[in-house]
Amino acid sequence: MATVNFMYRSTRENSPLNVRFLFRHENKDYVLGAKSELYIYSHDELQDNNKLSAKKYWNELHRKKKAKDISLANKQVEVQNKTNAIENCVLGAFKESDVRDVISNKNWLKETLELFYRPIKENEDIPVDLIPFFEYYIGKKKGELSDGRIKTLRVTQHKLEKFQSARKKVVKVNSINDAFKNEFSDYSNEKQYSINTLQKDLKIIKTVCRHAKYLGLEVHPQMEGIRLPHESAKSIYLNNDELNAIKDLVLKQEYLDNARDWLLISCYTGQRVSDFMRFTKDMLRFEDDKHLLEFKQVKTNKRMVIPVSKEVRGILAKRNGEFPRPISDQRYNDWIKVVCEKAKINELCEGKKRVSIAAEGVTPTKNDYRDVVGKFEKWELVTSHIGRRSFATNHYGKIPTTFLIYITGHSTEKQFLSYIKKSNKDLALEAYKYFE
Repeated sequence: MATVNFMYRSTRENSPLNVRFLFRHENKDYVLGAKSELYIYSHDELQDNNKLSAKKYWNELHRKKKAKDISLANKQVEVQNKTNAIENCVLGAFKESDVRDVISNKNWLKETLELFYRPIKENEDIPVDLIPFFEYYIGKKKGELSDGRIKTLRVTQHKLEKFQSARKKVVKVNSINDAFKNEFSDYSNEKQYSINTLQKDLKIIKTVCRHAKYLGLEVHPQMEGIRLPHESAKSIYLNNDELNAIKDLVLKQEYLDNARDWLLISCYTGQRVSDFMRFTKDMLRFEDDKHLLEFKQVKTNKRMVIPVSKEVRGILAKRNGEFPRPISDQRYNDWIKVVCEKAKINELCEGKKRVSIAAEGVTPTKNDYRDVVGKFEKWELVTSHIGRRSFATNHYGKIPTTFLIYITGHSTEKQFLSYIKKSNKDLALEAYKYFE
């Protein structure tokens, strides 16, 4: 549920009202604030009677019931109508927005009020074709969106370009309906994209179209009802025995030893590859003889201070206090598979593996790879994100969840728990000791 409140926050006698927007998402409360342009008294009213005080009116008179003074009653109706208009605008904009965009954009309320007071001019050239509108949307939102989010939008945009070319018909903003979903699904299936990839693309298309609707463009009545089921795929983690096997490996190749140490660091810190691959000794801190690591997460922009475990300290000691040499994400993903294969982490597991769909004998391009669900040897399923899952899973139930969530930087416990990859049986056996 979302609500809009108005407050008089200024110490001055006559200032505009502040707007406070409150909403809840995934069991977490969010509050956004911004200053409106709503002055209770106009300049002329102040000139006519310098005893008028917006502060006094708001704090003492606005909610006074059955005002006998006709001028006060009229002022109450006037101010209420103006606050209602702002409230309707904010709630309407929130309904048309992707909640993730609202959460990530601290200026969302300020920008919504700006659009309320200065709406887009009718003659402004806003594209009605979907692909140009993607470009328009990214351009308008560039200061608000992370590089990762823009990259995701671009991927969907490029798929739409190829779909439109194959369809030989321009996709309009107002043509996103069930028929479009069926055509786009058929195209995605033909190109061997997974159901989850298709679902993500449709979700992005709907987000962009909601913004188009917010700007006054026509969208199809069926647009909001377009959805696809999510296909669950099991994710793997490395347990402590497997981590020890990796740690004990004798690796003659420097590049594999380097990748192995990064893999262990990721499993003992719980950070994303975009963060741990930037670790340097300059980020290390010592407080009361305790080893800490201070950095800012790339994805969330959060300032983090986390403990440096004895396992990570051992790797640093091995390298004379230095972190391993940074490598590209692609090489890291490739080389940690080799490391895990050498460590004989070859249990058959159900999971998702990226494979080439290029014809035999044809060198695949970056567009020729798809995620395929099946049973594979575990080392084949290892990717850069396994460190984060392994950290959460191996420490869950042993360290208070509050501390683990703080270290991983998750926003909610629900998000953190999605990383716990132990089976119900494993969790039951671990919980058994508390009932003996």
